[in-house]
Amino acid sequence: MAIDVQAGPGRITKSSGQLTSRSYSRQRAIMRAILYTFLVVGSFVAILPFLYMIATSLKTYGETITRTSAIPFDPQFWPKVPQWQNYPEAWRDADFALYFFNSVVIAAVTLTGIYLTSIPAAFAFSKLRFAGKSVIFSIMLATLMIPETVLLIPNYLTIARFGWIDRLAALTVPFMGSAFFIFMLRQFFNQIPTQLLESARIDGASHLGTLGRIVVPLSTAPLFTVGFLGFTGAWNALQWPLVVTQTPRWRPITVGLTSFIDEAAALIHLRLAGAMIALAPVIIVFILAQRQITEAIARTGLKG
Repeated sequence: MAIDVQAGPGRITKSSGQLTSRSYSRQRAIMRAILYTFLVVGSFVAILPFLYMIATSLKTYGETITRTSAIPFDPQFWPKVPQWQNYPEAWRDADFALYFFNSVVIAAVTLTGIYLTSIPAAFAFSKLRFAGKSVIFSIMLATLMIPETVLLIPNYLTIARFGWIDRLAALTVPFMGSAFFIFMLRQFFNQIPTQLLESARIDGASHLGTLGRIVVPLSTAPLFTVGFLGFTGAWNALQWPLVVTQTPRWRPITVGLTSFIDEAAALIHLRLAGAMIALAPVIIVFILAQRQITEAIARTGLKG
C-alpha cells in the first residue's frame, strides 16, 4: 500500500487502499438504495388492490360511483366517513354465519388430517429404512406434476361412489394427504441429527414415541408453515366445493361469497365488505404464524 508524504510535519495523504474502500462502500450504498427502491415500489404495487378493497368497503353506494381514484394519496380514494355498518350488513345479507362456520370446520378437519398423515409419512421417508423407499417417494413426488383439473372428474366419481356428495367428508378427506407437505416436512426432518433418534431408541422409545417426543418438538417452524398453507388452501377452496355441494349445508365462505356477489349486483361496497370478511381469518393466521413461517423459510437453505 503506497503512502505519499508531503512537505511539513504530520501531513499524510489518503492511501490508495482507503480510496478503494470508500469507493466500494459508496457503490454498495448506491446498490442498496436501488434495491430498496425496487422493493418499496413492488410492495406498493402489491398492496394497492388490498387498500382499494378496504377503502371501497367503507364507502357508501354513492361514493363508489362518484369518488373513484386508483391513487391512495388522492382524497377521492378514501371514504369521507367510514361506513362500518357495511360489514354487519354484508354479514346478514349473505348469511355469512353459516358459511363462516362451515369454513372453520372444514379447515380444522382438513388440517388435522394433514398433520395425521403428513408427519408420520415424512418421518418414515426421512429416518426409517424399508424396501422400495426411494421408488415410492419418487412416485409420490411425480404426482405433484399432475394438474388438479385432470383429477377433478376421477375424484368426483370416487366421492360419488362413497355417497359423500354434499357431506363434510367430500370437502376434507381428499385433501388430507398432500405430497407437497410430506416432501416439505421430510426435508426438515432430514436436518435432525440421527444420533438423537438412536439415543431415544436405546432408551426404549418406539418410532411413534421418537416422533412425538423428539422430532415434532424440534420442527415447530415447519409445522406452523404446513398449518398455514393447509389452512389457506382449505379456506380459499372454491372449485371443488362448487362441484361436490348441492345445498348451503356444508358450503364454505368462498362459495357463499360468489352467490352474494351475484345477488349484490352493483353494490360493490357490500361485495368488497364480504370479501374482507372472507379474507380476514387468513390475514390473522398469517400474522400469528409469521415468525415461524419466516424461520422455516430461512432454514430451508441449511444442510442436515
